[in-house]
Amino acid sequence: MVEVGGAAAQGDGWWVRNAVPLKTIFRVLLGIVWLIDGILKFTSGFVDSFLAAVQNSQANAPSWLSGWFSFWASQATSNASLIVYTVGSIEVILGLALITGFMRKIAYAGGVILSLLIWAVPEGFGGPYQSGAGGTDVGTGVIYAIAFLGLILINTAYGPSRYSLDFYIERRFPRWASIAEFRGAGNPPGPDRPA
Repeated sequence: MVEVGGAAAQGDGWWVRNAVPLKTIFRVLLGIVWLIDGILKFTSGFVDSFLAAVQNSQANAPSWLSGWFSFWASQATSNASLIVYTVGSIEVILGLALITGFMRKIAYAGGVILSLLIWAVPEGFGGPYQSGAGGTDVGTGVIYAIAFLGLILINTAYGPSRYSLDFYIERRFPRWASIAEFRGAGNPPGPDRPA
């Protein structure tokens, strides 16, 4: 991006001119969704339906996945509350980290892993191998994982977000960038960015 007096050049596209607020809005909106989802784990009675969700995934899974779902069904039978409340707590923490822009590198990578785990257990890998209507849905977990990968790419390409706690922590403690930032071509140290 070519800057003229701190503003994007006139020939730049709309995304380039608005990248700073847009990447923050995208991060915060995803954080709000995760925060709400985490809170609902504590209020919606999901604990009672978690075992049924895993058993449903197990019943619809191909035989080569039966071991995976048998393991999770046995865990859900004995530890449903622990699993659901742990995942709910992680989702609340992840949502708050995204909203505030705190430890973004860890939050984004953790979001990918958590999304794929949710997709693999209660969502049963989305069920594309099922017959009927269930076979047309890939599940939401994989879509969330792709959204987190998008945040990683945006952070790498466009650099740190000025609208994040990480940005202010890095100004005081430059080594914080190793926890907060993905290094890329658009993310070199600069005058407003600690080395």
